[in-house]
Amino acid sequence: MTGLALATTAAAPARRQEKRPGRGWLLLPPVLVLLGFFGYPLVLVVLQSLESKTGEFGLSVWLDVLGSAEFRDAAWKTVALALGATAGCVVLGTFLALVIAFVPFPGARTLSRLVDTVLAFPSFLIALAFTFIYGSAGILGAGGFLYSPFGILLAEITFYTPFVMRPALAAFGEVSSAQMEVAASLGAKPGRVLRQVILPEALPSLASGACLTMLLAMNEFGIVLFLGAKDVTTLPMLVYGKGIVTFDFPQACVIAVVNVVFSLALYGTYRRLTKGGGRAAVDQA
Repeated sequence: MTGLALATTAAAPARRQEKRPGRGWLLLPPVLVLLGFFGYPLVLVVLQSLESKTGEFGLSVWLDVLGSAEFRDAAWKTVALALGATAGCVVLGTFLALVIAFVPFPGARTLSRLVDTVLAFPSFLIALAFTFIYGSAGILGAGGFLYSPFGILLAEITFYTPFVMRPALAAFGEVSSAQMEVAASLGAKPGRVLRQVILPEALPSLASGACLTMLLAMNEFGIVLFLGAKDVTTLPMLVYGKGIVTFDFPQACVIAVVNVVFSLALYGTYRRLTKGGGRAAVDQA
């Protein structure tokens, strides 16, 4: 009898829970908002990319754009700049994070917060600051350097380094001091401790930060537009030129769709990486 009573008591909440009305309808408003503000415009862009200026529906615009040297050059420069900026950010961000996390010096926390403030700035402010420093009428007067791919690369590294540095700092904070002490007691030099203890623990966070940086760098528009580097046309700049300057909306939509596909692929990679060991570090950042 006692067992039966306990089973009945345990089953009662389950029955009450089953009888509760579903609340799936609460998801309907946000889903409709997402579809209206994001899904619908994307569908319009895709449809516009399939319609030529003469009103013909098909892949003719896609074939023209993908087969053009202008698109290939823009795609190559976009990927090259994004890879260069990502590599620079990983090196600089990892170095700064290591110094702040493991080298005690006055003002380390202040330096960390100072670097974080860059995250709140719009990217064109970095370009403006570089103009005052490296521009033709700037402090150093290195105008030729600034208005080149290397100037854009330096500006992007400066702006996006905190996106690697913050996850790295969080990951380094999770490294067990006991592991480092044991490795040092066994005769491991600081370089070996760094390679075999510290960096492996932080690798997922560094990888996720690198993916996020590359995603943002591939879609960077403000720095490239503001600096106006000669012969540097990225995919976002090409979309702007086709859509705003020449009013060739079908070709602009094709390039925009390609850029979105690249971005979604990188974002998928970033999400897979953050599901692993680096997720906690990224969330803490």
